[in-house]
Amino acid sequence: MQVNGAPGPFSTSRLDALPLDVAHAQEMAAVLFDPALHAYTGGTPEDAAAVRARYERQSVGSPDPAELWWNWVLRVRADGCLAGYVQATVRGARAELAWVIGTPWQGRGYAKEAAAGLVRHLLERSPVTTVVAHIHPEHAASSAVASAAGLRPTGEWEDGEVRWRRDLPREAAPERAEEARRRP
Repeated sequence: MQVNGAPGPFSTSRLDALPLDVAHAQEMAAVLFDPALHAYTGGTPEDAAAVRARYERQSVGSPDPAELWWNWVLRVRADGCLAGYVQATVRGARAELAWVIGTPWQGRGYAKEAAAGLVRHLLERSPVTTVVAHIHPEHAASSAVASAAGLRPTGEWEDGEVRWRRDLPREAAPERAEEARRRP
């Protein structure tokens, strides 16, 4: 379900990023049901009913009109299965990114490919001009993903995590802002 003016689906060389839909909950619950995925972020795996309830909330959008929730599940084109997700929480021209790839699909470069595709998609097809991610300082894999997506550590910290950031080049930003204003 497409909400909040989110840019549509996008693809990378091996992945299709599909707008989140409640119908993805059952398959995604299995993808995400590994305690190892919570090592740096906390929490525990959710069952299918909890994932479905979360997807229902996310599909409606943020209760804060100044904040947009844009979410995509990642389908591996070669086998047609879902393998993770990417998301962007957008406030004005800034998007906070997150990504998760299920354990069985890790180590294949999917997270790097998905995050780089998401950044490209946001910077080319939305009013976003700045992307940030917050990464646990010991999470080397996520740091590598952020770096592959063109983000760089800022030296700033939030909730025990390092802020990574990428800005659209200044020379492109005024043109993009005008483009965003003209979009319906």
